[in-house]
Amino acid sequence: MDSTELSYWVFGAVLLLAVIFDLGLLSKKSKSITIRQAFYQTLFWISLAFGFGVFVWYTEGRTTAIEYISAYLMEWSLSIDNIFVFILIFSFFGVKKEYYGRVLLLGILMAIIFRIIFIAIGIALVANFGWILYIFGAFLVFTGLKMFFVEQDDEFDPSKNKVYVLLQKIIPITHEDAQGKFTKRINGKKYYTMIFVVIILLATTDIVFALDSIPAVFAITQNKLVIYSSNIFAVLGLRSLFFLLRGAVSKFDYLQQGIAIVLVFIGVKMLIEYFDIHIPTWVSLSVIVVCLVGSIVFSIYNKKVDIPEDAIDESET
Repeated sequence: MDSTELSYWVFGAVLLLAVIFDLGLLSKKSKSITIRQAFYQTLFWISLAFGFGVFVWYTEGRTTAIEYISAYLMEWSLSIDNIFVFILIFSFFGVKKEYYGRVLLLGILMAIIFRIIFIAIGIALVANFGWILYIFGAFLVFTGLKMFFVEQDDEFDPSKNKVYVLLQKIIPITHEDAQGKFTKRINGKKYYTMIFVVIILLATTDIVFALDSIPAVFAITQNKLVIYSSNIFAVLGLRSLFFLLRGAVSKFDYLQQGIAIVLVFIGVKMLIEYFDIHIPTWVSLSVIVVCLVGSIVFSIYNKKVDIPEDAIDESET
C-alpha cells in the first residue's frame, strides 16, 4: 500500500467515524444547539480538517498539504455563503428550532453524496477535455462578478425555487405540523411535510453552490484526494456553522464580496494558465485567507445601511 492509498483509507475512516459521531452524539432528536455548543462543534470540524492536512503533509508532502489547506479554506468560505440561503429556507418554511439539527444533518448527508458524484464527473471531464478548465475559469469570473454586485439572499426566493415548484406538482404537500415526521396522513391520504421539503431543498441548494466550488478547486489542484477531502470536510462542518452564524448574519455584510473576489481570482488564475502563467499555490492560499479575514473584519467595522441587527434569543447563547 503506497502513501496515496493509505491517505484514502484514513480519509474514509475519518469520514465514517465523523458521521457516526455526528449521528450519535451531536444530533439528538428535538434538541436545539446553542451558539456556545455550535462554536465548539465548529472548532472540532475545523480541527479535524486541519488535522487531516497535517497527515497529508506527512504522507504526501508539503506541496500537496498546501494545496489541501488552500482548497479547504476556499470551500469552507464558499460554504459560509450556503448558510445565508439555508437560513432563508428555514425561516420561509417555518421549521421549528428543535428540528434544525436533524434536518440539517440529513440535508448535508445528501449533499455529500451529490458532491461525490459531481466531483467524479468533474474529474472525468478534466481528464478527457483539458480545455474545459478555461470554461470553468470564465464561469468563475462571471459568477464572482455577479456575486460581488448582487446580494444572493435578495435574489433567492424559496417560494419560486424550481425544486419546490416541482415538488408541489408531483407530490401532495401539507403545511400542517407533523411533529418532525416526513409524512402525515390526512383523511387517509399520505402527505409530505415541510420537513421533507426543506431537506430536499437543502441538498439541491448545495448542488447550486457546488457548481461554483467544484470548478474552483480544480484551479488549485488536480489531485483527487485533495479535491474530495477538501470538499467533504467543508460540507461536514456546515451544520455547526449554521447554528453559529444564524444569530449573526448581519455581522458579516461584506463576506459575500470577499468570497466573490476569491472566485474572480481563482477564475483568472485558471484563464492565464493558457498563456503558461502559473500562480504558486501559496499565493492562492494567501489571497483566500486575506479576502476571507479581510471581509469579516471589514464587516465588523462597517455596517451596511438599512440592515437591522439580528435578534438572538438569550436561551441560545
